[in-house]
Amino acid sequence: MREIIENMTNTSSRTHILNVALLVFRIVLSLQLMIVHGLKKIGIGVEVAEQVPNPLHLPEVLNSAFAIAGNLVFPVFIIFGLFTRLAILPVLAITLTGYFVLHAHDPLLVKDVPFMYSLSFLFLLVVGPGGYSVDCWLNRRMLAKWGV
Repeated sequence: MREIIENMTNTSSRTHILNVALLVFRIVLSLQLMIVHGLKKIGIGVEVAEQVPNPLHLPEVLNSAFAIAGNLVFPVFIIFGLFTRLAILPVLAITLTGYFVLHAHDPLLVKDVPFMYSLSFLFLLVVGPGGYSVDCWLNRRMLAKWGV
């Protein structure tokens, strides 16, 4: 019992636990975005595909392609931890546009979804994908190749 309490209250960064937490966080967050927001944009799980909002008045094809990629394609990269920080940027463009432009005058109860997605993906952008990612594996291989 004492060991459990010590583990729960210990705030030192333990690499293995941190890497597992980042892996699970990346996977769950990206799957949630894909299932809840991405699939309905291409008509899966709904009667009619969702109309993609266009608050920036981009060409319709570009707007739809960017929204679909940001909600379905880039989250796959994030799940695997492949080019993670680059893949997060288009997702953030969509979630932050939703928060600051599309829902600018909405009450907080409506704005909380894009806010929480933005905050979560900003967190991943700052801390990175963790040790259990393709990015980490590639980085280790490149460092070993260069003898660093």
